[in-house]
Amino acid sequence: MNQEHQQTPMPAIPMPAGCRSMPALGLGTAADPPVEPEIVRSAVVEAIEVGYRHFDTAALYNSEEALGEAINEAINGGFVESREQLFITSKLWCSDAHPQHVLPALNKTLRNLKMDYIDLYLIHWPVSSKPGIHEYPIKKEDFLPMDFKSVWAAMEECYKLGLTKSIGVSNFSCKNLADVLATAKIPPAVNQVDVGIGKLTKYGKRHSFWERRTRKK
Repeated sequence: MNQEHQQTPMPAIPMPAGCRSMPALGLGTAADPPVEPEIVRSAVVEAIEVGYRHFDTAALYNSEEALGEAINEAINGGFVESREQLFITSKLWCSDAHPQHVLPALNKTLRNLKMDYIDLYLIHWPVSSKPGIHEYPIKKEDFLPMDFKSVWAAMEECYKLGLTKSIGVSNFSCKNLADVLATAKIPPAVNQVDVGIGKLTKYGKRHSFWERRTRKK
């Protein structure tokens, strides 16, 4: 890594509830149409080399294994000293958004990444779908209402076990957020959304969690 990159750290956003700060700029690994894992691996290695420290993946994206391989390559290549210098986000897919499937899904993500923990784990969408059917788009007949209370309790358990340093949601409306907050012991650290929405931004500030803007599935 050249000296310029070492001297220009990425700005970071302080997270609520004592969570680790999140680098303000991150690289997403979703691709539509999908690309070969080698393309993801190469892009991530190059991104780390030029200074990226925040990477976003998801069970749906089929990019977790390539991301993990790229991070290991970047460490071995000296582009970053250790995994602890990186902020890794992944997401729970709808077919695993059932209380009994949340922990196994995160453990699978960790195996794919070859990591002991991730920095942020998100519920990908505020809906559930039939277990075992891992696809996008989801068929109409496979959608199920989410049990926000029990699914979020399972997310909290993942946090308590140290498998993720923070937990949050993605694509949640104000009503969805209210449903989670009604019973949450640990509030969401992040609501990742596709574009900035004024009402959501105000709601997030009022309840002390961040709206993270992305362009993704």
